[in-house]
Amino acid sequence: MFKSLMDFIDGLAPLDGAAAARKPSIQLAAAVLLVEVMRADADYSQLERAAVRRALIELFPQSESEADVLMTQAESSSRMASDLFAFTSPIDELWDMPAKLRLVELMWGVAYADGRLSEIERHTMLRIVYLLHIPPGAQVHARMRAKAAAGLDHED
Repeated sequence: MFKSLMDFIDGLAPLDGAAAARKPSIQLAAAVLLVEVMRADADYSQLERAAVRRALIELFPQSESEADVLMTQAESSSRMASDLFAFTSPIDELWDMPAKLRLVELMWGVAYADGRLSEIERHTMLRIVYLLHIPPGAQVHARMRAKAAAGLDHED
């Protein structure tokens, strides 16, 4: 168990030197996008952190401790990133539309986890869906599903 956790952590090690030219793993890329939504407004809550964790476990079946390690690495990568393209690009290239829509729905779930949607969260989401080439109608449906799942009926 310990060795597998250490192997998992080593696979998420921060990129440096020659490794910086590599693309992030698909797991790290998706985790960074979820974290970007969580971090969009400065006062993110434990509800948003919990939503990111649940999303990571759903997307990549893993233990809670592995999800926590991935989220920690994603937070670090998110703080160091100058743009989102390095994280959206591998997902856009490798995932089909249903998988990308599920990720978008989970990201909207993170945004709605605290019961409200800030303008910066909305803007962050729109930037990400644009980079993932999500059609506007599909993005709206993903947002409506996430909003309903959060139990929110009012307009933003």
